[in-house]
Amino acid sequence: MKYITFTVPCYNSQDYMRRCIDSLLPGGDDVEIIIVDDGSVDATGAIADEYERLYPGIVKAVHKENGGHGSGVNTGLELATGIYFKVVDSDDWLDEEAYARLLGKVKGFWAKKETRLIGEIPDLFVCNYIYDHLDEGKSRVMQYKNVFPIEKMCDWNDIGRFHASQYLIMHALIFRTEVLRRTGVVLPEHTFYVDNIFAYQPLPHVEHIYYMNIDLYHYYIGREDQSVNEKVLMSRIDQQIMVTEIVSKCVDLNEVKEIYPKLAEYMCRNIS
Repeated sequence: MKYITFTVPCYNSQDYMRRCIDSLLPGGDDVEIIIVDDGSVDATGAIADEYERLYPGIVKAVHKENGGHGSGVNTGLELATGIYFKVVDSDDWLDEEAYARLLGKVKGFWAKKETRLIGEIPDLFVCNYIYDHLDEGKSRVMQYKNVFPIEKMCDWNDIGRFHASQYLIMHALIFRTEVLRRTGVVLPEHTFYVDNIFAYQPLPHVEHIYYMNIDLYHYYIGREDQSVNEKVLMSRIDQQIMVTEIVSKCVDLNEVKEIYPKLAEYMCRNIS
């Protein structure tokens, strides 16, 4: 059984993808790692094949024509066999200790589910993430202990208020694969910033949330060609506008408000 599917979309990632993949391997046979080579022209594909050869049954290398980050996520979700699904960008990585705690909790929930000791399992795990400015030797943790009860099952009516700087971005989220598929989320190809859709559209379909106050995901900041680099953002403002329009139309917030008013408030602020 695979408890978590990690999808690693890669495009010309030869210089940093090993750090990412190596951080996922401690999950062993309990996880699957799908490396999606998105039409790379460097050694990315060969590195992916190397990992698949060294770790059969754990790592799967997929080679496809270039379609952008969203296409890589779509491919991973189509192939995923894990109970949970997480995207890890090829220049990012997971903290080993926090990863072990998360995987242990996932396995524990599923063991109780299988023996019918509990009736429900989380549709969404939320963990902290870290902005890592490695080149500057700086980091900043983004956590949610003011929003969610710590290590207690809850729903959207149990949450607190988000601070102005707090958003549920893709790096903080581990969705149940079945829930993602039920939402029908498909990310646009050849488009940047589509992770905003991934972290928004499925939220009303989540009934049970479990927050762990652990610093799991290291979000690397510093490459000049990163999509979040200010100059790159300015040059692609049309794509940001397009994604925001998609986000604003993919969920009926009036319907959400009837069931989860706090979630509707957060989602409205997210769009704005």
